[in-house]
Amino acid sequence: MTQPIRWLQDEIADRMLQKLDIVKLDVKDILIVPDFAGKHLEMLAKRFPKARTLSITEAGVSGFQMWRAKAVSNWRSLFASNSSPLAGYTSSGRFDIPDNSVDLVFSNLLLQDLADPKHFIQECWRVLREGGLITFSYLGPDTGKELRSLDVPELKLKNLLSPWDMHDMGDALLGERFSDPVMDMEYLTLDYEKSELLLDDVAALNLMDSDPLAISQLSVLPQKLTLEVVYGHAWALGKRLAKARDNIAYIDPNQIGRKTRSDSA
Repeated sequence: MTQPIRWLQDEIADRMLQKLDIVKLDVKDILIVPDFAGKHLEMLAKRFPKARTLSITEAGVSGFQMWRAKAVSNWRSLFASNSSPLAGYTSSGRFDIPDNSVDLVFSNLLLQDLADPKHFIQECWRVLREGGLITFSYLGPDTGKELRSLDVPELKLKNLLSPWDMHDMGDALLGERFSDPVMDMEYLTLDYEKSELLLDDVAALNLMDSDPLAISQLSVLPQKLTLEVVYGHAWALGKRLAKARDNIAYIDPNQIGRKTRSDSA
């Protein structure tokens, strides 16, 4: 994502939090990935005013921008927060935080740009505490469907790195031991008066490789763009259980308590 699409990130973050209105969750530490200097920080601060925020910041966001955004949204937790760049995660495959260290992972419009969403889910499982929650949104495979049938050689479209629909994601969550996944999807249609504006958003959404300024056949472009937005959340429960095999969960014998009986006098 880039700055021209910041309004969309804020809008989807607002919808994500609305979907959590019915969820009861005691949050001390939140991991935001990707974090950006938008309104979502203010929304999260209002919902969880005492929580510490840990940030995996998106590309192009400076440390000063994040410091300023957090100072405006929740100055009380500013100095209890830390951040690391998203590039660090994409290169190492790990968040720079310990195991079992957060109660909520909040991920807005990231998964469609990851080559391996399953690995992301595994990493979220690692950092979530028992009873923690992962909540996320991402662009589904129908995003930009109006552009797929166009015959414009200069329009070099590219597929989403992970074109998972909500059923794929729900299955992946269950496969990685998350409990009670809730998935839903909606279509958002963006209307444009100028093709140049449509192309700017297509580029910001990472849907094409070409330079918008180099496309001459603007008259054949549609005046709208469809976004398939997938939402989901799931719980990290039973973290002390070994991963199930053949639908059977195996427990470490050291985790089984022994009940003793004292002799009566």
